[in-house]
Amino acid sequence: MRLRSSLAGLLTLSAVITACGSTTPEAGDKSEKVAISYAIWDKNNQPGLQQVIDSFQKKHPNISVKLELTPWDQYWTKLQTAVTGGAAADVFWMNPLNLPLYAKNNVIAPVDESKIDISGFPKAVTDGHRFGGKLYGTPMDVSVIGLWYNKELFDQGGVKYPTADWTWDDLKAAAKKLTVPDKKQYGLLSTMWDQGVFYNTVFQNGGYIISPDGKKSGYDDPATIKGLEFWTDIVNKDKYSPSAQAMSDSDGITLFLSGKMAMTFGGSWFAALYKANTETGPKVDFAPLPKGPVKNAAVIMGITNSVWAKSEHPEESAEFARYLASEEALKILSDSGGASLPALTSAQDGYYKAFPGYHLKETIDASLPNGVPFPVSLNTAKWLAVQEKLLPEAWSGKRPTADVAKDIAVQMNEILAKE
Repeated sequence: MRLRSSLAGLLTLSAVITACGSTTPEAGDKSEKVAISYAIWDKNNQPGLQQVIDSFQKKHPNISVKLELTPWDQYWTKLQTAVTGGAAADVFWMNPLNLPLYAKNNVIAPVDESKIDISGFPKAVTDGHRFGGKLYGTPMDVSVIGLWYNKELFDQGGVKYPTADWTWDDLKAAAKKLTVPDKKQYGLLSTMWDQGVFYNTVFQNGGYIISPDGKKSGYDDPATIKGLEFWTDIVNKDKYSPSAQAMSDSDGITLFLSGKMAMTFGGSWFAALYKANTETGPKVDFAPLPKGPVKNAAVIMGITNSVWAKSEHPEESAEFARYLASEEALKILSDSGGASLPALTSAQDGYYKAFPGYHLKETIDASLPNGVPFPVSLNTAKWLAVQEKLLPEAWSGKRPTADVAKDIAVQMNEILAKE
């Protein structure tokens, strides 16, 4: 599961990591049995991945794989300590936010793309795990942002369910009808979440967070500001959402599951959380994000499996990482209960069967072609911290959104100039 804050767990620049070096030991004698380790952060994936490991070991009896689980809150700290001490897992989960720093400092090894077919994976996922033109992880899963909605509230309000043809205007019109102050019912949650909420409207309006060359902030671009104002207006001007204070006291998932929120932007991976809620879960469904004034766009992220550059068994570790991206392995993961949506389309059926009540396949199939990678730079953590510090002033209505955005741009450009 990904956290609501993209800054959570993000590795900051460390002189210690920079000094780790890039020496890669020679692979051992293939006739000897070797043991490698595999680090992940999500316990929900543990059973499925153990099945994948068992399958791999049957095909490679000379290689044993030990699965290591570390919760998200400790994962990156533990990994940094392990890398520094020269005892990291041979293969470990990687995300786009941390990858540039690990790749630049030669902590992870580039993938030999001549030995793996990545043509079946979403471009937004593979592009999000490249640095300097090289791929630094084999694709495993994908997360898609869509519109979760409460069918019961739509029915009560006489509003038609969202479709792939919806625009911002349709979204706002529905939110207005579904907002009933006397019942403390709101039409659309305006949470201050980058990946899941406001980055999407920024891109849909033709704005950007960081320039393609990674040298300039897009926060002061008028199109970006309008993408942000969509949400700050929803909460402060239109009143279709609970106040910023109310949302800070409770996370968006909990608010939506209260049964008083008609719509919320959210991840495809929320399906497991909603299905587990026997009260509200059966009442909700998933649809593609409404189209913005300029284009369709949805932030796409994914987990890849990276090989530690100092692994004592680089060939065996790379072989395992490649197997994790195979159709066979991803089908096993998909069929294990819906913990992760495989990034490979041909391996997704098992995941969809785990959630028959939600239109996941239709939404994801419609959204993937419009996928946009999460914006990153070398030191993403530094400017994300600025973003998270200043944006609450706009969400609370304390300052105009345009002024806050321009201040973020100034500080972000200072950070980017030092990269």
